[in-house]
Amino acid sequence: MFNFLSRLSKVKLKLKRKYKSRKVNPVDQGALGEKVINTSAESVLSDEYYVLKNVTLPTKQGTTQIDQVIVSRYGVFVVEVKNLNGWIFGSPRNKAWTQVIYGHKTRFQNPLHQNYAHVKAVEALGVRHIHSLVVFVQNCTFKTEMPENVVYGSQYIRFINSKYKILLSDLEVERVLRLIEENRLPESHETDRKHRENIKRLKESQTIFKH
Repeated sequence: MFNFLSRLSKVKLKLKRKYKSRKVNPVDQGALGEKVINTSAESVLSDEYYVLKNVTLPTKQGTTQIDQVIVSRYGVFVVEVKNLNGWIFGSPRNKAWTQVIYGHKTRFQNPLHQNYAHVKAVEALGVRHIHSLVVFVQNCTFKTEMPENVVYGSQYIRFINSKYKILLSDLEVERVLRLIEENRLPESHETDRKHRENIKRLKESQTIFKH
C-alpha cells in the first residue's frame, strides 16, 4: 500500500507541474484526475486486468462517456473519476451531492447515478458481472458516510483487488473486450466535441445533469 501511495503522489506531482503554468479549467481538472487513475491502474494492476480509457458508447439519448473500463476474470469494473477538493456531502439516494470549499457550496450530480447510466450502456452490449466504482482523487473529505463502492484514490486498487471471485472465463474476457472495442466510438476530438454537444442538447431539454 505504501508503494502505491508513493507512486500515486509522484504521478500527481508530475501532472501538477505540467499544468501549473496555466489556469486549469474544469475539463482539464477532470482529465488530470483520469490520468492519475489510469497511470495507477497500468502500473499497479497485474496483467490479468485490461484497462480501457475514455470509452464513449452510443445510447438512446446520444452518447455516454466512461472514464475507465477494466475487464478481468473477476468482473468488469466501470469507473467514474471525480477530481474534487473540499468537503463532500451525499448519499446513494440523493439526486445531487454537495461540495463545500470555505463555505461555498456547489451541487453536482450524484456520481453513483451518473455511473449507473454508464453501467447500463455497457450492459446493453451484452456484458454481465459489472462492478460500479466511483473514485475521488483529490484532497476531499466525506462528511457523510461513503457508500461501499465510492472510494478515495488511495483505496482504488484495494477495491478492485477485493473482488477475487472468478466470474468470467478467459474466452468471456476476450468477448467483453471485443464487444467494447467494436461498439465504442473513436477516441478523438471529434467524438469529444459531439459528446459535449449531446450534453448541451440534453441540458437544453431540461436534463440538467451530465450522463
